[in-house]
Amino acid sequence: PLCRALWSRLPQCPLSLAELPPSEFMQVADSTWLVLSVVSNGREAPGCQATGVTKIARSVIAPLAEHHVSVLMLSTYQTDFILVRERDLPVVIHTLAGEFDIYREESGECVPVTCDDVSNGFLKPNPTLHPVQSPQTRFCVLTVAPDTLPAIATMLIDVLFYSHSPPWDAATSSQDLDSITFFSFSLIEGYISIVMDAETQKRFPSDLLLTSSTGELWRMVRIGGQPLGFDECGIVAQIAEPLAAADISAYYISTFNFDHALVPEEGIAEVIQLLQQRQESGR
Repeated sequence: PLCRALWSRLPQCPLSLAELPPSEFMQVADSTWLVLSVVSNGREAPGCQATGVTKIARSVIAPLAEHHVSVLMLSTYQTDFILVRERDLPVVIHTLAGEFDIYREESGECVPVTCDDVSNGFLKPNPTLHPVQSPQTRFCVLTVAPDTLPAIATMLIDVLFYSHSPPWDAATSSQDLDSITFFSFSLIEGYISIVMDAETQKRFPSDLLLTSSTGELWRMVRIGGQPLGFDECGIVAQIAEPLAAADISAYYISTFNFDHALVPEEGIAEVIQLLQQRQESGR
């Protein structure tokens, strides 16, 4: 089906970064990032359907990696977003224009984007294959109705700020993880998406957290033995491409230090095997 790529700046938050007081404890990436979403059947916005990260692995993620464009991924309960650095946007447009109709969002309207003949000069790099770890922790992917958020606000604050995990230790980071503390909360255009482990979910009222009808549980694959940084390309492709080839769905979250892919629990053995084979073939 005809696909389209739509990019825009991150929406303004009630509290912007510029309003936060300076702090030696807060690290900020030195780039401004733009949001790229990919939808199918897409000339009419109401008829668009979001396309998952696994399905766009070959058409979006792999070509951007080949053109040395670093990306961050954010999967939510509703859809998936790709973040690219603003300075890389001309290369992104040039790379994707052959397969996609590309639009930018201006005041809620979709405006067609022209393709300039541009390249960043980095074609076909040799990406580093990072180690992957798969803790035994089982995760839930959830949403909550915005009007019920106040009912769980205290619990959310406790989980986010007071249920601390042990500090990251470079000396032990390369060891296999038996478990991992991971909690993700995103609020995008009024839609809430939450990822938490199955044990933490038990602390919340079950009637307020919404998930799929099957109540599917997920296992995590963490990419990177050391913090990855923001300049390296091909990190998302390392996971997305082999999973796409095997038609395995994934829920992907890039963070400041590491990348994380969540896959259905029943498929984790196959995923680990696929990634190990890729590691061996890349040596």
